[in-house]
Amino acid sequence: MKLTIIGTGYVGLVSGTCFAEVGHQVVCVDNDAAKVKMLQAGGIPIYEPGLEEMVKKNVAAGRLSFTNSTAEGVEKSDIIFIAVPTPPQADGSVDLSFIERVARDIANSMTAYKIIVDKSTVPVKTGDKVAETIKRYCRTKVEFDVVSNPEFLREGFAVEDLMHPDRVVIGVRSPRPIEAMKEIYVPFKAPIIVTDINSAELIKHAANSFLALKISYINAIANICEAAGANVQEVANGIGLDERIGRRFLNAGIGFGGSCFPKDLSAFIKIAETIGYDFRLLKEVQRLNAEQMDRFVKKITETLWVLKDKKIGVLGLAFKQNTDDIRSSPAIDLCQRLLKEGATLRVHDPKAMDKAKAMLPNVTYVADMNDVAEGCDAIVVATEWDDFKKLDLDRAKDALTHPIMFDGRNLFDPAEMESRGWVYKSIGR
Repeated sequence: MKLTIIGTGYVGLVSGTCFAEVGHQVVCVDNDAAKVKMLQAGGIPIYEPGLEEMVKKNVAAGRLSFTNSTAEGVEKSDIIFIAVPTPPQADGSVDLSFIERVARDIANSMTAYKIIVDKSTVPVKTGDKVAETIKRYCRTKVEFDVVSNPEFLREGFAVEDLMHPDRVVIGVRSPRPIEAMKEIYVPFKAPIIVTDINSAELIKHAANSFLALKISYINAIANICEAAGANVQEVANGIGLDERIGRRFLNAGIGFGGSCFPKDLSAFIKIAETIGYDFRLLKEVQRLNAEQMDRFVKKITETLWVLKDKKIGVLGLAFKQNTDDIRSSPAIDLCQRLLKEGATLRVHDPKAMDKAKAMLPNVTYVADMNDVAEGCDAIVVATEWDDFKKLDLDRAKDALTHPIMFDGRNLFDPAEMESRGWVYKSIGR
Protein backbone atom coordinates (compact mmCIF):
# COMPACT_ATOMS: atom_id res chain seq x y z
CA MET A 1 0.00 0.00 0.00
CA LYS A 2 1.06 3.63 -0.50
CA LEU A 3 1.51 5.36 2.86
CA THR A 4 2.72 8.77 3.97
CA ILE A 5 4.01 9.51 7.47
CA ILE A 6 4.12 13.17 8.49
CA GLY A 7 6.75 13.61 11.21
CA THR A 8 10.03 11.73 11.54
CA GLY A 9 10.48 11.57 15.31
CA TYR A 10 10.54 8.28 17.22
CA VAL A 11 7.00 7.32 16.24
CA GLY A 12 7.03 8.54 12.65
CA LEU A 13 10.44 7.28 11.62
CA VAL A 14 10.06 3.87 13.27
CA SER A 15 6.51 3.41 11.95
CA GLY A 16 7.41 4.43 8.41
CA THR A 17 10.49 2.24 8.35
CA CYS A 18 8.68 -0.83 9.69
CA PHE A 19 5.80 -0.32 7.24
CA ALA A 20 8.37 -0.28 4.44
CA GLU A 21 10.05 -3.36 5.87
CA VAL A 22 6.86 -5.42 5.36
CA GLY A 23 6.46 -4.23 1.78
CA HIS A 24 4.47 -0.99 1.83
CA GLN A 25 5.58 2.04 -0.21
CA VAL A 26 6.29 4.79 2.32
CA VAL A 27 7.00 8.51 2.06
CA CYS A 28 8.17 10.20 5.29
CA VAL A 29 7.59 13.95 5.51
CA ASP A 30 9.26 16.41 7.88
CA ASN A 31 9.38 20.20 7.78
CA ASP A 32 12.96 20.18 9.08
CA ALA A 33 14.94 20.37 5.85
CA ALA A 34 18.23 19.52 7.59
CA LYS A 35 16.74 16.37 9.10
CA VAL A 36 15.31 15.31 5.74
CA LYS A 37 18.69 15.87 4.10
CA MET A 38 20.36 13.75 6.81
CA LEU A 39 17.85 10.92 6.30
CA GLN A 40 18.22 11.06 2.53
CA ALA A 41 21.99 10.72 3.00
CA GLY A 42 21.60 7.68 5.24
CA GLY A 43 21.96 9.44 8.61
CA ILE A 44 19.69 8.79 11.60
CA PRO A 45 18.74 11.59 14.03
CA ILE A 46 17.93 9.23 16.92
CA TYR A 47 19.40 6.07 18.40
CA GLU A 48 17.07 3.08 18.32
CA PRO A 49 18.41 -0.49 18.15
CA GLY A 50 18.05 -1.94 14.65
CA LEU A 51 16.57 1.21 13.10
CA GLU A 52 19.56 2.53 11.16
CA GLU A 53 20.13 -0.75 9.34
CA MET A 54 16.44 -1.07 8.51
CA VAL A 55 16.25 2.51 7.15
CA LYS A 56 19.24 1.99 4.87
CA LYS A 57 17.88 -1.34 3.65
CA ASN A 58 14.47 0.06 2.68
CA VAL A 59 15.82 3.26 1.15
CA ALA A 60 18.09 1.11 -1.03
CA ALA A 61 15.12 -1.09 -1.97
CA GLY A 62 13.11 1.97 -3.02
CA ARG A 63 10.32 1.38 -0.50
CA LEU A 64 11.21 4.30 1.81
CA SER A 65 11.81 7.92 0.86
CA PHE A 66 11.96 11.31 2.59
CA THR A 67 10.72 14.78 1.68
CA ASN A 68 9.90 18.10 3.35
CA SER A 69 6.84 18.60 1.15
CA THR A 70 3.49 17.69 2.68
CA ALA A 71 1.84 18.23 -0.70
CA GLU A 72 4.13 15.60 -2.23
CA GLY A 73 3.33 13.16 0.55
CA VAL A 74 -0.42 13.67 0.20
CA GLU A 75 -0.27 13.32 -3.58
CA LYS A 76 1.71 10.06 -3.49
CA SER A 77 -0.35 8.18 -0.92
CA ASP A 78 -3.89 7.10 -0.15
CA ILE A 79 -3.35 6.91 3.61
CA ILE A 80 -1.63 9.70 5.55
CA PHE A 81 -0.39 9.18 9.10
CA ILE A 82 0.05 12.18 11.39
CA ALA A 83 2.97 11.54 13.76
CA VAL A 84 3.98 15.00 14.94
CA PRO A 85 4.79 16.12 18.51
CA THR A 86 2.03 16.82 21.04
CA PRO A 87 4.03 18.57 23.78
CA PRO A 88 2.65 19.45 27.20
CA GLN A 89 1.61 22.96 28.12
CA ALA A 90 2.15 24.63 31.48
CA ASP A 91 -1.25 23.52 32.84
CA GLY A 92 -0.73 19.88 31.80
CA SER A 93 -2.95 20.07 28.73
CA VAL A 94 -1.64 19.09 25.29
CA ASP A 95 -0.39 21.55 22.69
CA LEU A 96 -2.23 20.49 19.53
CA SER A 97 -0.92 23.25 17.30
CA PHE A 98 1.30 20.84 15.30
CA ILE A 99 -1.68 18.54 14.71
CA GLU A 100 -3.85 21.46 13.58
CA ARG A 101 -1.15 22.78 11.25
CA VAL A 102 -0.64 19.39 9.61
CA ALA A 103 -4.40 18.90 9.23
CA ARG A 104 -4.59 22.23 7.40
CA ASP A 105 -1.65 21.34 5.17
CA ILE A 106 -3.25 18.01 4.29
CA ALA A 107 -6.57 19.72 3.54
CA ASN A 108 -4.89 22.23 1.23
CA SER A 109 -3.26 19.40 -0.75
CA MET A 110 -6.13 16.92 -1.06
CA THR A 111 -7.69 16.33 -4.47
CA ALA A 112 -9.13 12.84 -3.90
CA TYR A 113 -10.40 10.60 -1.10
CA LYS A 114 -7.81 10.08 1.65
CA ILE A 115 -7.65 8.31 4.98
CA ILE A 116 -6.02 10.55 7.58
CA VAL A 117 -4.66 8.56 10.53
CA ASP A 118 -3.78 10.15 13.83
CA LYS A 119 -0.75 8.26 15.16
CA SER A 120 0.27 10.93 17.68
CA THR A 121 -0.91 10.65 21.28
CA VAL A 122 -3.82 13.07 21.52
CA PRO A 123 -6.70 13.88 23.88
CA VAL A 124 -10.06 12.27 23.28
CA LYS A 125 -12.17 14.09 20.67
CA THR A 126 -9.09 15.28 18.75
CA GLY A 127 -10.26 13.21 15.79
CA ASP A 128 -13.40 15.32 15.63
CA LYS A 129 -11.30 18.49 15.55
CA VAL A 130 -9.01 17.08 12.83
CA ALA A 131 -12.05 16.18 10.71
CA GLU A 132 -13.55 19.62 11.27
CA THR A 133 -10.29 21.34 10.29
CA ILE A 134 -9.85 19.30 7.11
CA LYS A 135 -13.45 19.91 6.09
CA ARG A 136 -13.01 23.64 6.67
CA TYR A 137 -9.77 24.05 4.71
CA CYS A 138 -10.15 21.48 1.92
CA ARG A 139 -10.70 23.58 -1.20
CA THR A 140 -11.83 20.70 -3.41
CA LYS A 141 -14.37 19.37 -0.86
CA VAL A 142 -13.39 15.74 -1.49
CA GLU A 143 -14.42 12.94 0.84
CA PHE A 144 -12.07 11.70 3.56
CA ASP A 145 -12.01 9.68 6.77
CA VAL A 146 -10.17 10.36 10.00
CA VAL A 147 -8.89 7.35 11.93
CA SER A 148 -7.22 6.99 15.33
CA ASN A 149 -4.37 4.44 15.38
CA PRO A 150 -2.43 4.98 18.63
CA GLU A 151 1.13 3.71 18.94
CA PHE A 152 2.37 1.58 21.83
CA LEU A 153 6.10 1.76 21.19
CA ARG A 154 8.73 1.65 23.93
CA GLU A 155 11.82 3.69 23.17
CA GLY A 156 14.76 1.34 23.03
CA PHE A 157 12.48 -1.47 21.84
CA ALA A 158 10.43 0.43 19.26
CA VAL A 159 11.40 -1.62 16.19
CA GLU A 160 10.65 -4.86 18.03
CA ASP A 161 7.34 -3.48 19.33
CA LEU A 162 6.16 -2.39 15.89
CA MET A 163 7.28 -5.52 14.06
CA HIS A 164 5.68 -7.74 16.73
CA PRO A 165 2.82 -5.74 18.30
CA ASP A 166 0.62 -7.30 20.97
CA ARG A 167 -2.39 -5.46 19.50
CA VAL A 168 -3.36 -2.88 16.88
CA VAL A 169 -6.09 -0.38 17.74
CA ILE A 170 -8.09 1.24 14.95
CA GLY A 171 -10.67 3.88 15.88
CA VAL A 172 -13.12 4.93 13.17
CA ARG A 173 -16.13 7.16 12.59
CA SER A 174 -17.44 5.11 9.65
CA PRO A 175 -16.85 1.59 8.23
CA ARG A 176 -15.24 2.83 5.01
CA PRO A 177 -11.54 2.93 6.12
CA ILE A 178 -11.57 -0.29 8.16
CA GLU A 179 -10.46 -2.76 5.48
CA ALA A 180 -7.67 -0.50 4.22
CA MET A 181 -6.37 -0.05 7.76
CA LYS A 182 -6.50 -3.79 8.39
CA GLU A 183 -4.58 -4.41 5.17
CA ILE A 184 -1.71 -2.25 6.43
CA TYR A 185 -1.30 -4.42 9.50
CA VAL A 186 -1.90 -7.90 8.04
CA PRO A 187 1.87 -8.59 7.71
CA PHE A 188 2.38 -7.90 11.42
CA LYS A 189 0.10 -10.77 12.45
CA ALA A 190 -1.33 -9.05 15.52
CA PRO A 191 -4.86 -8.89 16.97
CA ILE A 192 -6.70 -5.92 15.47
CA ILE A 193 -9.22 -4.10 17.64
CA VAL A 194 -11.71 -1.83 15.87
CA THR A 195 -13.42 0.75 18.08
CA ASP A 196 -15.08 4.11 17.82
CA ILE A 197 -12.56 6.93 17.48
CA ASN A 198 -13.08 8.35 20.99
CA SER A 199 -12.37 4.98 22.62
CA ALA A 200 -9.21 4.53 20.55
CA GLU A 201 -7.92 7.93 21.66
CA LEU A 202 -8.60 7.10 25.32
CA ILE A 203 -6.88 3.70 25.12
CA LYS A 204 -3.39 5.21 24.76
CA HIS A 205 -3.70 7.60 27.69
CA ALA A 206 -5.34 4.92 29.82
CA ALA A 207 -2.58 2.39 29.03
CA ASN A 208 0.35 4.71 29.71
CA SER A 209 -1.21 6.05 32.90
CA PHE A 210 -1.79 2.52 34.18
CA LEU A 211 1.86 1.59 33.51
CA ALA A 212 3.03 4.73 35.32
CA LEU A 213 0.77 3.77 38.21
CA LYS A 214 2.30 0.28 38.26
CA ILE A 215 5.82 1.70 38.45
CA SER A 216 4.88 4.08 41.26
CA TYR A 217 3.17 1.23 43.09
CA ILE A 218 6.30 -0.94 43.14
CA ASN A 219 8.38 2.08 44.16
CA ALA A 220 6.03 2.60 47.11
CA ILE A 221 6.40 -1.10 47.97
CA ALA A 222 10.19 -0.64 47.76
CA ASN A 223 10.01 2.07 50.40
CA ILE A 224 8.02 -0.26 52.65
CA CYS A 225 10.56 -3.02 52.01
CA GLU A 226 13.42 -0.80 53.11
CA ALA A 227 11.61 0.08 56.33
CA ALA A 228 10.67 -3.57 56.99
CA GLY A 229 13.99 -5.18 56.02
CA ALA A 230 12.48 -6.97 53.02
CA ASN A 231 13.62 -7.28 49.38
CA VAL A 232 11.47 -5.54 46.78
CA GLN A 233 12.74 -7.79 43.99
CA GLU A 234 11.50 -10.87 45.81
CA VAL A 235 8.18 -9.17 46.49
CA ALA A 236 7.90 -8.13 42.83
CA ASN A 237 8.64 -11.67 41.67
CA GLY A 238 6.06 -13.04 44.07
CA ILE A 239 3.26 -10.76 42.93
CA GLY A 240 4.38 -10.67 39.29
CA LEU A 241 3.82 -14.41 38.87
CA ASP A 242 0.12 -13.76 39.43
CA GLU A 243 -1.14 -13.73 35.83
CA ARG A 244 -3.63 -11.00 36.75
CA ILE A 245 -0.69 -8.70 37.57
CA GLY A 246 2.37 -9.76 35.54
CA ARG A 247 6.04 -9.04 36.22
CA ARG A 248 6.64 -6.26 33.67
CA PHE A 249 6.94 -2.68 34.97
CA LEU A 250 7.53 -3.94 38.51
CA ASN A 251 11.18 -2.86 38.72
CA ALA A 252 11.78 -0.43 41.57
CA GLY A 253 14.02 2.54 40.87
CA ILE A 254 14.35 6.30 41.06
CA GLY A 255 11.13 6.95 39.15
CA PHE A 256 9.88 7.05 35.58
CA GLY A 257 10.60 9.74 33.02
CA GLY A 258 10.84 10.14 29.27
CA SER A 259 8.66 11.86 26.72
CA CYS A 260 5.52 9.77 27.30
CA PHE A 261 4.61 8.84 30.87
CA PRO A 262 4.96 12.27 32.56
CA LYS A 263 3.28 14.03 29.64
CA ASP A 264 0.48 11.50 29.25
CA LEU A 265 -0.25 11.46 32.98
CA SER A 266 -0.64 15.24 33.05
CA ALA A 267 -2.71 15.17 29.89
CA PHE A 268 -5.05 12.45 31.16
CA ILE A 269 -5.59 14.32 34.44
CA LYS A 270 -6.44 17.44 32.41
CA ILE A 271 -8.67 15.50 30.00
CA ALA A 272 -10.61 14.07 32.93
CA GLU A 273 -10.89 17.51 34.48
CA THR A 274 -12.42 19.00 31.32
CA ILE A 275 -15.20 16.40 31.38
CA GLY A 276 -15.85 16.80 35.10
CA TYR A 277 -13.79 14.04 36.75
CA ASP A 278 -11.09 14.67 39.36
CA PHE A 279 -8.53 11.92 38.65
CA ARG A 280 -6.98 11.99 42.13
CA LEU A 281 -5.44 8.55 41.68
CA LEU A 282 -3.17 9.81 38.88
CA LYS A 283 -2.32 12.95 40.84
CA GLU A 284 -1.02 10.66 43.57
CA VAL A 285 1.07 8.78 40.99
CA GLN A 286 2.71 12.09 40.05
CA ARG A 287 3.41 12.85 43.70
CA LEU A 288 4.89 9.41 44.36
CA ASN A 289 7.16 9.67 41.33
CA ALA A 290 8.55 13.04 42.44
CA GLU A 291 8.96 11.75 45.99
CA GLN A 292 10.99 8.76 44.78
CA MET A 293 13.76 11.01 43.51
CA ASP A 294 13.65 13.03 46.73
CA ARG A 295 14.21 9.82 48.70
CA PHE A 296 17.16 8.81 46.55
CA VAL A 297 18.88 12.18 46.88
CA LYS A 298 18.28 12.02 50.64
CA LYS A 299 19.92 8.57 50.69
CA ILE A 300 23.01 9.98 48.97
CA THR A 301 23.11 12.99 51.30
CA GLU A 302 22.72 10.93 54.47
CA THR A 303 25.64 8.70 53.43
CA LEU A 304 28.04 11.37 52.12
CA TRP A 305 26.82 14.01 54.62
CA VAL A 306 27.99 17.17 52.80
CA LEU A 307 27.68 17.12 49.01
CA LYS A 308 29.51 20.41 48.43
CA ASP A 309 32.87 19.71 46.79
CA LYS A 310 32.19 15.98 46.67
CA LYS A 311 33.12 14.32 43.37
CA ILE A 312 30.51 11.80 42.22
CA GLY A 313 30.58 9.44 39.25
CA VAL A 314 27.24 8.96 37.48
CA LEU A 315 26.44 6.03 35.19
CA GLY A 316 23.53 6.91 32.90
CA LEU A 317 21.98 10.02 31.40
CA ALA A 318 19.22 8.69 29.11
CA PHE A 319 15.81 8.27 30.71
CA LYS A 320 16.05 4.50 30.11
CA GLN A 321 18.33 1.97 28.47
CA ASN A 322 18.70 1.49 24.69
CA THR A 323 17.97 5.10 23.79
CA ASP A 324 19.73 8.46 23.58
CA ASP A 325 16.57 10.31 24.69
CA ILE A 326 17.12 12.59 27.70
CA ARG A 327 13.67 14.20 27.75
CA SER A 328 12.38 14.24 31.36
CA SER A 329 15.21 11.90 32.28
CA PRO A 330 15.44 11.03 36.00
CA ALA A 331 19.21 10.71 35.50
CA ILE A 332 19.47 14.31 34.25
CA ASP A 333 17.25 15.48 37.12
CA LEU A 334 19.51 13.67 39.58
CA CYS A 335 22.65 15.24 38.09
CA GLN A 336 21.12 18.71 38.27
CA ARG A 337 20.19 18.20 41.92
CA LEU A 338 23.68 17.02 42.82
CA LEU A 339 25.23 19.97 41.00
CA LYS A 340 22.91 22.35 42.84
CA GLU A 341 24.24 20.95 46.13
CA GLY A 342 27.78 21.79 45.03
CA ALA A 343 28.97 18.36 43.88
CA THR A 344 31.19 17.90 40.82
CA LEU A 345 30.31 15.09 38.44
CA ARG A 346 32.02 12.62 36.13
CA VAL A 347 29.36 11.05 33.89
CA HIS A 348 29.02 8.34 31.27
CA ASP A 349 26.22 7.06 29.06
CA PRO A 350 26.60 4.68 26.09
CA LYS A 351 24.49 6.83 23.75
CA ALA A 352 23.15 10.01 25.37
CA MET A 353 26.25 12.09 26.18
CA ASP A 354 26.12 14.31 23.10
CA LYS A 355 22.50 15.23 23.72
CA ALA A 356 23.12 15.80 27.43
CA LYS A 357 25.84 18.41 26.94
CA ALA A 358 23.40 21.26 26.41
CA MET A 359 21.58 20.47 29.68
CA LEU A 360 24.70 19.53 31.68
CA PRO A 361 27.53 21.76 30.41
CA ASN A 362 29.52 21.78 33.66
CA VAL A 363 30.27 18.08 34.13
CA THR A 364 33.10 15.86 32.94
CA TYR A 365 32.04 13.42 30.21
CA VAL A 366 33.92 10.12 30.31
CA ALA A 367 34.12 7.83 27.27
CA ASP A 368 34.72 4.60 29.21
CA MET A 369 32.37 3.64 32.04
CA ASN A 370 35.31 2.10 33.91
CA ASP A 371 36.95 5.54 34.15
CA VAL A 372 33.95 7.25 35.76
CA ALA A 373 34.97 6.41 39.34
CA GLU A 374 38.44 7.95 39.05
CA GLY A 375 39.02 10.17 42.09
CA CYS A 376 35.34 10.15 43.08
CA ASP A 377 33.81 9.89 46.55
CA ALA A 378 30.98 7.67 45.31
CA ILE A 379 29.42 6.25 42.17
CA VAL A 380 25.73 6.39 41.22
CA VAL A 381 23.82 4.14 38.79
CA ALA A 382 21.04 6.28 37.28
CA THR A 383 20.00 4.40 34.09
CA GLU A 384 19.47 0.64 33.73
CA TRP A 385 21.85 -0.01 30.81
CA ASP A 386 22.86 -3.69 30.64
CA ASP A 387 26.40 -2.47 29.89
CA PHE A 388 26.68 -1.20 33.45
CA LYS A 389 26.29 -4.72 34.83
CA LYS A 390 29.74 -5.37 33.31
CA LEU A 391 31.38 -2.56 35.27
CA ASP A 392 34.82 -3.60 36.56
CA LEU A 393 33.92 -3.41 40.25
CA ASP A 394 37.45 -4.03 41.51
CA ARG A 395 38.84 -1.29 39.30
CA ALA A 396 36.07 1.10 40.36
CA LYS A 397 36.65 0.28 44.02
CA ASP A 398 40.35 1.10 43.72
CA ALA A 399 39.61 4.34 41.84
CA LEU A 400 37.20 5.70 44.48
CA THR A 401 38.30 7.48 47.63
CA HIS A 402 35.91 5.12 49.42
CA PRO A 403 33.95 2.25 47.80
CA ILE A 404 30.42 3.67 47.92
CA MET A 405 27.75 2.92 45.30
CA PHE A 406 24.20 4.24 45.09
CA ASP A 407 22.38 1.90 42.72
CA GLY A 408 19.19 3.60 41.59
CA ARG A 409 18.32 0.73 39.25
CA ASN A 410 19.15 -2.36 41.37
CA LEU A 411 21.64 -3.72 38.83
CA PHE A 412 23.92 -5.41 41.34
CA ASP A 413 23.45 -8.03 44.05
CA PRO A 414 23.61 -6.57 47.58
CA ALA A 415 25.24 -9.66 49.13
CA GLU A 416 27.94 -9.79 46.47
CA MET A 417 28.65 -6.08 46.77
CA GLU A 418 28.96 -6.36 50.54
CA SER A 419 31.30 -9.33 50.20
CA ARG A 420 33.50 -7.26 47.88
CA GLY A 421 33.79 -4.56 50.51
CA TRP A 422 31.40 -1.99 49.06
CA VAL A 423 29.08 0.37 50.91
CA TYR A 424 26.13 -0.41 48.68
CA LYS A 425 22.79 1.42 48.73
CA SER A 426 20.02 0.31 46.37
CA ILE A 427 16.22 0.65 46.15
CA GLY A 428 13.96 -1.40 48.43
CA ARG A 429 16.58 -3.98 49.37
